[in-house]
Amino acid sequence: MGTEPERKPGTGPALGWLFGARARLRWVHLILGGALLMPYFLLTQVAVGVLAGGVNALASTPLTFIAYGVSVPLAALTAVFGPVRPLSVAAVRAMCGVPGELLAEGPARSWAARGRAAAWWALHLGLGAAVSGMSLAVPPMAVVLIALPFFGSLRRVREGPVWLSALASPYTAPFLGIGMLAGLVLCAAGAGVLLARAAPRLLGPTAADRLAAAEERAADLAVRNRLARELHDAVGHALSAVTLQAVAARRVLDSDPAFVREALAAIEDTTRRTVGELDAVLGLLRDGDPGRPDAAPAPTLAADLDGLLARTRASGTTVTAHQEPGPAGDWAQIPAIASREAYRIVQEGLSNALRHGAGTVELRIAVQETTDGTGSAHRELEITMTNPPGTGDGPAARSTGGRGLHGAAERAALLGGRVEAGPHRGLWRLRAVLPLGAGAR
Repeated sequence: MGTEPERKPGTGPALGWLFGARARLRWVHLILGGALLMPYFLLTQVAVGVLAGGVNALASTPLTFIAYGVSVPLAALTAVFGPVRPLSVAAVRAMCGVPGELLAEGPARSWAARGRAAAWWALHLGLGAAVSGMSLAVPPMAVVLIALPFFGSLRRVREGPVWLSALASPYTAPFLGIGMLAGLVLCAAGAGVLLARAAPRLLGPTAADRLAAAEERAADLAVRNRLARELHDAVGHALSAVTLQAVAARRVLDSDPAFVREALAAIEDTTRRTVGELDAVLGLLRDGDPGRPDAAPAPTLAADLDGLLARTRASGTTVTAHQEPGPAGDWAQIPAIASREAYRIVQEGLSNALRHGAGTVELRIAVQETTDGTGSAHRELEITMTNPPGTGDGPAARSTGGRGLHGAAERAALLGGRVEAGPHRGLWRLRAVLPLGAGAR
């Protein structure tokens, strides 16, 4: 919401509206508009003078108003092709007290938005020129009128308008001068309010602007979700594995030193790798470019699965893995993006098994061919992981999933695949299917 106009101590709402800080800033904003119109006015003044027979248009009041009337649409025409909207929006936010959420961001993207910005430009510059002219002419005239009863020399002036001549009554002239000053203040305040109310209509976001802003927010949210998934999967799995490895090592500290050494080595390897991945993700956030796919930590199923399984087994959990290349060839040759997302899905499944499961984890990874309804052959990667539920934590306790399972489902959905997690024949099962593209007929 906009801030309330500042008022002088002891002034009421009316005086604050006329003389407050906000009213003064709007007056300055109008004078800037008048200054911006001057190049257009000088150009049209010369053109009007030439068309009128080579006369000086400034010496003729009618020609001056004609030049003013032509300069305003000329300014609007140039505004269609210039960066008027972002400049105007910045000025309106700073000086007119219009809430920022009512104004558009960036340059106009459509002709309709450009037309509205041009209309704003014409209104701002046209009103600004009128208020600027009054601000220059009215105060000196008003001062002379107010001083007229006190200086006899002013009453002997025979030139100029009648209210500055000796014909003017020295007793009514001060009231006329005060009225002129009051009229100037009222006109400036009214013009400022008019611009402030017109700004959201003429400089506000169009449907195209709202759509672009929504797409930008969606893209930013997608990037943030991707980084959140990376942090959750990497750090969450590492903490679960390290905790269980430390617990297992503590239990056999005296009876099985070899296992303790293996667990400590696994803890060291897990923490080192996780610190590297965490540093990479935080680096993306610091650099302000989290959307670079080449900079994100990217462990893959082909290169890092064995290490993941070894670190999980070092926690004391038995993991039995079955890798089935199938007729489509070596599963390690799957596309890199599918290999990265599959690794994270396996990692999340193992994390859940470490936190909630009990007994042996059965992992099966297979690359196979399927045929759709049209008879076309497609390759897909199927990941199936089963393990018994832990005591006090039956399969239904994990059926809804947390952030990790939701993240795994999002990873699969990005590739056009799917993830199923829940109880299956008395066990907990996680099953993911990732399409890999067309296969051989």
